[in-house]
Amino acid sequence: MSTIAACPQCTLENVYPDGENLVCADCGFEWPMKAAEVEDEGEAVVKDANGNVLADGDAVVLIKDLKVKGSSITLKVGTKVKSIRLVGGDHEVDCKMDAGNFMLKACYLKKV
Repeated sequence: MSTIAACPQCTLENVYPDGENLVCADCGFEWPMKAAEVEDEGEAVVKDANGNVLADGDAVVLIKDLKVKGSSITLKVGTKVKSIRLVGGDHEVDCKMDAGNFMLKACYLKKV
């Protein structure tokens, strides 16, 4: 068995190191080897829209207008959110804004 993690895109284990990156031989996806080492430690790695790793207490900005389901509220692009909290599940980020408490997906956030 290989100690290298499976491909994060296709989840197959046919992965090999290439310089500072890991490459999946099946789908061709490449990612940094250091990111794989952090994921191997068992900690959930949450990344923003630009690929920056998020942590509890970070400040982020919305990169897209988000409509809140079941409400007439729209969270506007450029809204700064301070002191986020990372949680498990589909929506990785828990935050408090003027409009209320929300759970957001990290792909709609950019680290400040």
